[in-house]
Amino acid sequence: MSNDPRDLDGEKLRKALFLLGRNEALRLELMDWLKRAETRFDASVAVRDDITGPIVDAINTSDDLYEKTLENGTRFKFLFRTKIARDFILADREHPTHVWEPQTTRLLAYLAGHTDGDILIGGAYFGDHAMSLARQIADAGRQVHCFEPDTAQSAMLEGNVELNGLDNVRIHRLGLWRESKQRLRLTGFDSFANAVVADSTEEGFDTVTIDDHFNELQRHCGLLMLDIEGGEIDALQGSAAVLAKDKPAIVFEVHRDYVDWTNGLQNTPICSLLIAAGYDVYALRDFHTNQEMGDRRIELIPAASVYLEGPPHGFNMLAVPSAALLDDPVFRIVENVSPKLLKHRRADLHHPLDGLPE
Repeated sequence: MSNDPRDLDGEKLRKALFLLGRNEALRLELMDWLKRAETRFDASVAVRDDITGPIVDAINTSDDLYEKTLENGTRFKFLFRTKIARDFILADREHPTHVWEPQTTRLLAYLAGHTDGDILIGGAYFGDHAMSLARQIADAGRQVHCFEPDTAQSAMLEGNVELNGLDNVRIHRLGLWRESKQRLRLTGFDSFANAVVADSTEEGFDTVTIDDHFNELQRHCGLLMLDIEGGEIDALQGSAAVLAKDKPAIVFEVHRDYVDWTNGLQNTPICSLLIAAGYDVYALRDFHTNQEMGDRRIELIPAASVYLEGPPHGFNMLAVPSAALLDDPVFRIVENVSPKLLKHRRADLHHPLDGLPE
């Protein structure tokens, strides 16, 4: 029997942090202190990922519920699940401009204002993008169609629609797929869960194609956003008629775990599909956290000139039916840099080309 009193395996520390976090007041005080502590570290340290973030994770559980309001008045209730919720809670501002991914948020707002027709979001989560977009287009007779098969998150989404008094959001607990009436199930946790085909004995959810969805409603699609953990290609394979007729702008995620870009990003099946449909395709440079960017230009990288080195990672992309849609000073086309904006990595590859936010 060892007499060493040290907590060498960290079990006592994990239990202590958990118990501390069960006192809501203490939990909030500690998180506020950790936000201040982040400003004391050198920029070369990935402080949120390696230091403060793990502590915040340890004092919260996946059932802890938070509420936060954006600068524009959009309100959210959300569960403490994954980095999206954590970094939203740890935002520098009490009322930030966005929930997650600042330039993606700004891009979606721009596209919503420069297209017509409805907006469809695959992987709507608790409404981090859907709520603000629905508010933006509320007076134009346009709808936001949210697809979220995760039961817990679709329930949060329903609550947030009610919280914001919106009547132009349509919630579907269905999966977007290359064919309708397939049976899928989610594997993985929360926002990282991806859909796989379910057998007859498994619980799951039904699918619908984007084409069938809009054909049934007889509505026009102006903007698609797809963040469905590798299912983006399947969803787009079921949207050929919408792409040809409506020509919506498309924001979608790619990740090295699901997309093999060994032969170039432009040659991947998802980019090849969009290019063949007449789209111009770009990678979007963004912070994958809550980071205020002010009015800095939205930097886009043509698919053929994206710097892709590094560990497996993902980022958002943009496909537009005409480059004329991007003819605005808010955009800047850049080449041979990473779409991942990271404060602690090489400035020439991972920082905005006009410098980091203050």
